[in-house]
Amino acid sequence: MTDPTNNADEASRQRHKMIDQLRDEGWITSLEVEAVMRRVPRELFTPPGTPLTEVYDPWSAVVTKTSEHGVQTSSVSAAQVQGFMLEQAQIKPGMTVLEIGSGGMNAAYLAELVGPEGAVTTVDIDPDVTARAERLLAENGYARVRVVTADAAEPIPGLGMADVILVTVGAWDIPPAWTHQLNPKGRLVVPLRMRGLTRSISFVLKDGHLESESAKVCGFVPMQGATEHQEQLLLVAGTEEVALRFDDGVPIEPGQLDNAVTTPRLETWTGVTIGRREPLATLQMHLAITLPGFCTMSLDEEKNSGVVAPTNPRFSLAAVADDSFAYLVVRPAGDTDVEYGIHALGRHAQQLVDELTASLRDWATLRRGGPDPIIRVYPTDATEDQVVGDRVIDKTHSRISLSWPAA
Repeated sequence: MTDPTNNADEASRQRHKMIDQLRDEGWITSLEVEAVMRRVPRELFTPPGTPLTEVYDPWSAVVTKTSEHGVQTSSVSAAQVQGFMLEQAQIKPGMTVLEIGSGGMNAAYLAELVGPEGAVTTVDIDPDVTARAERLLAENGYARVRVVTADAAEPIPGLGMADVILVTVGAWDIPPAWTHQLNPKGRLVVPLRMRGLTRSISFVLKDGHLESESAKVCGFVPMQGATEHQEQLLLVAGTEEVALRFDDGVPIEPGQLDNAVTTPRLETWTGVTIGRREPLATLQMHLAITLPGFCTMSLDEEKNSGVVAPTNPRFSLAAVADDSFAYLVVRPAGDTDVEYGIHALGRHAQQLVDELTASLRDWATLRRGGPDPIIRVYPTDATEDQVVGDRVIDKTHSRISLSWPAA
């Protein structure tokens, strides 16, 4: 029998089928991006023996390196994500492009988009990753791509000014080097984590700060090096299984929740419904903007004692306030919708339920189906009167603001 992983005709068939689907669903919108993703065979940049069904699954990344602890540290991103990020970048022939987070596959797409008159530099902090990328690019006709091993939080020597900086690892902050090496009329595309939520954001420079043009839900392997950032876990006292996850500092003293699980779990349904296929992006961002104690909750199912009952044990939208915490759940509401409910524990659980319910209802009335918030990135020394936003997140190298467009 013919090995389907080495069957060029089958690979071509699956590649075109995948691109047809991404185009028809709107993830690929330009003829240029469609053409290069049809032209470059993904199987040349994935580990040998990877089944073509995995290589050409539009929604799944292919892992290329795992740490000794089993953590994924490098991958070929899902084609859906690569497609919409290339669209966000708006790359033209002759441009100079910096890719942060290497692997080879995406750099090949970039080289095709900029053409022979353009230049692509791909950077990664891991020498194993850059060695693999350099080899694969050379073997497949892209030797002109410059591969650099470096911490991209620092300026890249010999780069000059980039027309596009495309970041393909999850970032918590925006290092000054990225704006310093960006053409004033250029574009930065970066998967940025804000309050535990990651969005691929296309930024342009405007009046001394970065301002978003578009934002897409995504997930990425986190960045390593000087800008690496670990979320903070708050293990709820009295349990071994409930972890509240905070991205920008815990807003309460951890001891305040010591007695939360000794109170009965308050459960309520809000009357707010959402279609099973309706995007959650604005709901997530609305809660992150409006709730001071916003976080996410995860449950260790192997230690589950029943103190919490989330719909998704791995990821629940949650919040803390004073001595209480709460999280969202859903239940079916007819054939096509689900209804949001709230579970809360702690002496002031009812107050937290009221706050979450009001926020959900405000979203349903004001934000549902509307535009994403505007995301702005300011330097750390920007003063309060210079920063515009409904929620400001202070990070090491930047101040990031989230605000809803004016009605």
